[in-house]
Amino acid sequence: MHRTTFALRLLLPTFLIGAIVAISFLEAPLKFQAPGITIPLGLGIGRLVFTALNILTGVALAVLTIASLRRPRAGRTPLVLLGALWVVYLVEVAIIRPVLNRRSDLVLAGAEAPGTDWAHYAYIAADVAVLALLVALVVVTARELLPAASAPSQAPVVAGRSAPQDARSASRSADGDPGSAV
Repeated sequence: MHRTTFALRLLLPTFLIGAIVAISFLEAPLKFQAPGITIPLGLGIGRLVFTALNILTGVALAVLTIASLRRPRAGRTPLVLLGALWVVYLVEVAIIRPVLNRRSDLVLAGAEAPGTDWAHYAYIAADVAVLALLVALVVVTARELLPAASAPSQAPVVAGRSAPQDARSASRSADGDPGSAV
């Protein structure tokens, strides 16, 4: 059970990083450059894709929360980062998305909507914040789950003593003769 929890806590945020980068920073701006894509068509596609991303993010955060609260070695920092992720996610879904949806409703109805508004910039800023929090969560979780990887390396032990640290000590034998190799 612990291995599954460990895997979820480490891999789920990494998966979300990829999904957010792919959709928010690649698909969203590129779709309007495709031949034949009109503004209303692009907005319709965008609403579907971002709704799916928001659902995916909510489910992933819920699973990540459950996995983190089961607490195989979950410290305080990952839980604080997870809480911050929930706050940003809820701001995106409850405050920013409705404003963007109202604007796209106007365009889809054939009305003239004003140029780029604050909500676009707020959504981009929120996605950047989510990415930063996810990267921090991956780093902190990796350090907790893989303590040997984050610990300073120690000299290997050879026959009950530390291995040689430099070229001079490497050329000495066990009896101290500098001419013979170990």
